[in-house]
Amino acid sequence: MSGHSKWASIKHKKGAADAKRGKIFTKLGSEIAMAARGGADPEMNFRLRLAVTKAKQANMPAANIERSIARGAGTTGGAALEELMYEGYGPAGVAVMVQALTDNHNRTAADVKVAFSKHGGSLGSKGSVAYMFESKGVIYCKASADTDEVSLAAIEAGATDIDDSGDQVIIYSTPHDLEVVKAALGDDNVESADVELIPGQTIELEDEQKVRTLMRLIDALDDLDDVVSVTANYEISDDVMERASA
Repeated sequence: MSGHSKWASIKHKKGAADAKRGKIFTKLGSEIAMAARGGADPEMNFRLRLAVTKAKQANMPAANIERSIARGAGTTGGAALEELMYEGYGPAGVAVMVQALTDNHNRTAADVKVAFSKHGGSLGSKGSVAYMFESKGVIYCKASADTDEVSLAAIEAGATDIDDSGDQVIIYSTPHDLEVVKAALGDDNVESADVELIPGQTIELEDEQKVRTLMRLIDALDDLDDVVSVTANYEISDDVMERASA
């Protein structure tokens, strides 16, 4: 398992190729459905446009995308979908945010609670950790992008922060300005763009056992069918991650 960025957007690689692809499509479908609740036309709904673009980049079939839009827009019948956010703590007091889309909130709440309790965590009440995170537009530039060029374009378009300390430039904006900043950079320079929960502070984990326990918790949450995304405020060095994964 590779090390995580300090912002800890959870993106695990596991399972056989087909199973992995199916799982990814399920998550992407949920993201599309969730976005489509704000309108089924991607041209009029930027959040949906982002979700569809991400799905196409993952080679998700067009029929799957259309079904997900219809599901979110409520045009396929069945139980209404509800967007939920769960908050909790993992090992070493790591704050965990779990975004879900469900047609049965009792089932989803029970599944999330079990995952926390089985893997060294605890489900918190509403607002218990949400204050530690801020919703931001995040743009990951391609490795080939010219740092000075994209940084200048981003600043002129209204970016709020730029991180050029790693292998790729990461640009932050308000969620409202994400589309404008992304357009200013040009598609040739953008690897991906999305609205993410960004923690104001992170907790650095150095205990290998706590790292393993946290990874099991995140895996368990991420494997739940109703869960769309998991975000946590941990920071783990590559060396510690490598030892914990051995």
